[in-house]
Parts: sequence; structure tokens; C-alpha cells
Amino acid sequence: MRVIVALLFAAALASAQSSPATQTGTAAPVSPNQASELSIPAGTKVPVSLKHAVSSKGTREGDGVYAETTFPVVANGRVLIPAGTFVQGRVSHIQRGGRIKGRAEVLMHFTTLIYPSGYTVLLPGAVENAPGVDKTSVKDDEGTIRSDSQKGEKVGTVASTAGTGAVVGGLSNGGKGALIGAGVGGAVGTAIALLTRGNDVKLDAGTTLEIVIQRDVPLDASRVPTTTRAYSSQQ
Repeated sequence: MRVIVALLFAAALASAQSSPATQTGTAAPVSPNQASELSIPAGTKVPVSLKHAVSSKGTREGDGVYAETTFPVVANGRVLIPAGTFVQGRVSHIQRGGRIKGRAEVLMHFTTLIYPSGYTVLLPGAVENAPGVDKTSVKDDEGTIRSDSQKGEKVGTVASTAGTGAVVGGLSNGGKGALIGAGVGGAVGTAIALLTRGNDVKLDAGTTLEIVIQRDVPLDASRVPTTTRAYSSQQ
């Protein structure tokens, strides 16, 4: 009898000791990393405003570019980038407009996102659209901003100068003078057109651009504000 009681007691003790371990094993702990995972998806468009001027005339390759987001980026009800977040980049290519051919170009790449807490994220960003820049277009996937062609303007310069020469020649020498004046004026107009550079690309401080994120960017959710505006912009 004593042997049976001892065996029952030992079995009960073993069961009591194993129960907490079994319960702990069934409740898998949530990884802090899993709880804080967040990312900016590739293809996300971010509107920004330049903090200083950039131009094909005064800016050099390698110069820094500084901007600020103007509207919050939100996905699945969660703020990813609040308005007023700083964006930093660099000028990758500069080309001035040619006198005979070749248009002015500016290529920028955005590389860093700086949140109001100081949390810094590396990103690949390119210009998608430049609605705030007159007489330009974005010519490729890299985001090169190129000035519009001035061919029509230069033809107009030649024609206008020729017309002025014809009027002056006609007044001084009659019909023959008008023909000579037109020829001289046309030659002067052609010289002016050939010696004049094409329009520069000019992006003043405050110019609005739309940049696109080129690949997924992982974020630490605990360091990304949940408000739609960066705290620094409210001060």
C-alpha cells in the first residue's frame, strides 16, 4: 500500500512540475523586431520642397541638395513620413545648355531621410516629376530634369532681326535697301542665336518636386512619429 501511495505522489509531483513548462511553450513570445517592423514600399511618391536653389549654371556636381516633405506619406493607416521631414541628396550630373545644340540638365539623387527625432534612414530616391519648374521636363527614369528646346525661339530671333533690318533698310534706301537690310539683319540674328546659350534649368528655393522611392525601405516603427507633421515644423 505504501508503495502505491508513493508512486501516486511521485506522478502528481512530476505533473505539477511539467505544467508551467508546457504553458510557456505554447505561448510563443512576440519578437520586438516583429512588433516594430515597418517599411516604405518601392514606388512611393513623396512631395518635397527645396530648401535652397539648384541650377545648371551655379551648381556643381557633388553639391548637396536639401529638401523637406510637404505632405505626409501614409500606408495602411500608419504614418510613414510626416510632413516637415528632411530629405538630403546630392547633385549627380550638371550640364549647361549649348550654343548650337544640347539642352541644360540637372540630375539629383536623394539618399537620406531625417526624422524630427534624429532617426536617419538611407533611401534611393529619384525625381519623378518637377511641376514647380518652368520650361523643363523629366526625361528618364533616373530623374534628369532637362530644359525645353529653344529651337523655335532661336528661329524667331533670326526672323525678328531680319524684319527689323528690312524696315531700317527700306526707310533709308527704298526697296533695294529693304532686301539688303533683311539680309544683314538675318545674319545678325543668326549670330545672336548661335552665340546665345540655351535656357538653364533653375530650381529656386521653395520649388516643389515629386520624388519616388526606388526600393523598399525598412523602418523602425518605434522611431517613426505617428503624427502627420514633424515636430520641428510646428516650432
